[in-house]
Amino acid sequence: MFIESKSRSVVKAISWRLFATTTTIIIVFIFFCRLDLAIAAGIFESISKILIYFVHERAWTKIKFGKKRIEPFVIWFTGVPLSGKTTIADLVYKNMSKYSFPLERIDSKDIREVIPEIGYTRPDRVRHLKRIEHLIKTLQKNSISVVSSFISPYVESRQSLRKNTDNYIEVYVKASDETLRARDSKGVYAKAERGEIVNFTGVSDVYEEPLDPEIIIDTDIMSVEEAADVIIKYIRKNVLKGVIGL
Repeated sequence: MFIESKSRSVVKAISWRLFATTTTIIIVFIFFCRLDLAIAAGIFESISKILIYFVHERAWTKIKFGKKRIEPFVIWFTGVPLSGKTTIADLVYKNMSKYSFPLERIDSKDIREVIPEIGYTRPDRVRHLKRIEHLIKTLQKNSISVVSSFISPYVESRQSLRKNTDNYIEVYVKASDETLRARDSKGVYAKAERGEIVNFTGVSDVYEEPLDPEIIIDTDIMSVEEAADVIIKYIRKNVLKGVIGL
């Protein structure tokens, strides 16, 4: 798949203008047999149409008819470790980045690399997600939508996000214990069960299942591509409905 680059669009616009001007010159010359008149007509046509187009575009920027504001939203992926939320969120972000509105990607791993002193106790996690909530609110104030993936194990944190952010869309990504352990190439679940990792969600710390998520993704039966497609279709239907080009 190819997309139109800005440089290609500029070259196409210039080539079209040259072609149109040349056509005008030829037509005028055919009718009047005067090259000077034909060239003058071509130059006048080019300048006048550029000015008219500029005025036309400036006028339409002030006309609200047909405009649809895209309200910033947040897609919040939640689920136990290795459920697949980060992989799906990455693909959703990649596919939606093609659309013409600002979109950011936030993942727990990236944030913890920036703020490594964050702990894993319940108070630590709740406080951490309040920071993320504030970050998302700041992005949304600047009309930026967000794709986020965090374990976010507690209902209270997710309810706070739902209450305090705009257009909150909760995606619960789940998988069976067998699937989780099959994906566990680093053996973190086994380490947690042996007590080598404390406060590990799903083993030594609770994961409170979402009460009423907008979307439930079961990665036992759904591929990453299928899951991303379901989520994007939901966004287009419920958030971006009526937006041309999406």
